[in-house]
Order: sequence, then structure tokens, then C-alpha cells
Amino acid sequence: MWSIADRIVRLLVSVLISGCLIEVALAESAQQEAISATVMGEMVQKVGYRALIQKQAIMYNLAGYARNDPDGTVGVRLQGDKERIDKTLEAISAGTKTSSKANIIGKTQAALDPNLKTFTVFGWTSQSRNISNPYDLVFNLRPTDDEISAKEAKAVWNTIAESTLKGEDLAKFNKHLEDDE
Repeated sequence: MWSIADRIVRLLVSVLISGCLIEVALAESAQQEAISATVMGEMVQKVGYRALIQKQAIMYNLAGYARNDPDGTVGVRLQGDKERIDKTLEAISAGTKTSSKANIIGKTQAALDPNLKTFTVFGWTSQSRNISNPYDLVFNLRPTDDEISAKEAKAVWNTIAESTLKGEDLAKFNKHLEDDE
């Protein structure tokens, strides 16, 4: 038989442990955020911009999407670690070699979607590779939620493109990869 003092101690210990677990869970979820953004600049479409965004998402293991909007802007959703999203937004603002620089980002908070486990570039095409058929390029989040290097992210992105493109478009893509080497 447990004494009343033993029961109280056990109850206090279980409450303390539960409180610590809840605190850890809240701290982890506090680091997570979701944002929706519109990117505006002189040249943010047809210049490899969404590929840059997806490579950032691959590098930082972020969920979401990037799409060209009819008004010439790029719509973006990012979900994941807040610090990683901030780094991605810095890269988005800076742009690519061929896009405009110091792009303006209109950002709003969005609801976290626990079911969102991919980052998709919708309707990807490539003028430099002469690929005009649109493809949705889908990155599945890594279960480890680790960061990888820019070089590793580029290799993952190339693999996604190679597994998605078909026929003549795949041949054009592979030719472009060979020319880059």
C-alpha cells in the first residue's frame, strides 16, 4: 500500500513531467510558422526565380509552393522553421543572376498545415532550356528535418526535374546539365 505522502509525491512528479513535455512541445511548435507572400520585382518570372525558391526550400526542408501569378508577381507559401524561412526570404529578396535584385516581398502569416509535406513549383518551364511544357516539380520533405548545402540542394532539384520531365523536354534538360559541367 502506498502512503498518502507517496501518492502525493508520485502525482507531483507526473504533473512535473507532463508540464515539461508540454513546454518542450510548445517551444518546438513556436519555432514553426507558415507564411504566404507575393514577390514583386522588375523580373521575377521566366528567369529561374521559382527554381531558386525551391532550391532554398530543399536546402532548409520547407514545405509550400511557388507559382507565377498572372499579374507578373510570384506567389509563395513557406512553412517550417522560422529562422529557415527568414533565410529563404532573404535569398528571395536578393534574386538570381538573371532576375531583378532587391525584390519586394509582401508577407502575411498563414495557418500551419500539419498535412503539408511537400514544396511544389507549379507550372515550371525553362526559357534557357527551351522547355515550354509546364511541369509541377515536387519536393518531398526529408523526415530528418536537417539542412543541406546549396550544392546538395541543387543535386536534389536536378533529380526532381529529371524524374518529372518527359521525352524531348528531359533530353533538353539533360543536355543543359552536360553543358553546365
